[in-house]
Amino acid sequence: MQLMWLASPALPIGGFSYSECLEAAVDSARVATESGASAWLLDQLHLSLARADLAVVAQAVPAWQCADHGRIAELNAWALHTRESSELRQQTEQMGRSLLEWLRNHTTAHAAQIDTLAALQPSYPVAFALAASTTQAPLRHCLMTYTFGWAENMVQAAIKSVPLGQSAGQRILSALTSDIPGAVEYALSLTDSERQAFSPMLAILSAQHEVQYSRLFRS
Repeated sequence: MQLMWLASPALPIGGFSYSECLEAAVDSARVATESGASAWLLDQLHLSLARADLAVVAQAVPAWQCADHGRIAELNAWALHTRESSELRQQTEQMGRSLLEWLRNHTTAHAAQIDTLAALQPSYPVAFALAASTTQAPLRHCLMTYTFGWAENMVQAAIKSVPLGQSAGQRILSALTSDIPGAVEYALSLTDSERQAFSPMLAILSAQHEVQYSRLFRS
């Protein structure tokens, strides 16, 4: 139940307000159909999320569980420093702060853990890892929760920005769900030297989105 709560789009951390450059891809006609949106999000899952933030969560959950504060700070710094645009940096910071405030109002994390997180200028992956670590759920389940929450938010962004119908959104979510276990296994296999955040077209689109004339989303 705790993992379902963390995966819910209703969790008040602002994930619904971001398209992670999908809106800019729609504006530039790179994504215009259901199949295009599905292919875009599947690529983002495997080429961006699994190689970066999901790998951070995979390493941060056990770090929180064994109170390895040095490792937590290292992973948080990596997550912040590898944002490729100002708005992507602002997204992870805002969602990290919001999840920190959510944790302050719940009994899932100890006060000392919350203080450690607050001192970091927390990124969202590291804040999520703390929330997930307190559930004592298997690590794979924690990563699937993180990824499914991302997938639901991104599908809603596609529905609003392409735009698409709800049935199309469910078909895209089905495709993403089928690929999530493989993405999780890949993220679990990555070492520090293999983890990477290199998505140049996303970075370019994010920079363009910052000055996009008309937009619905913050990134």
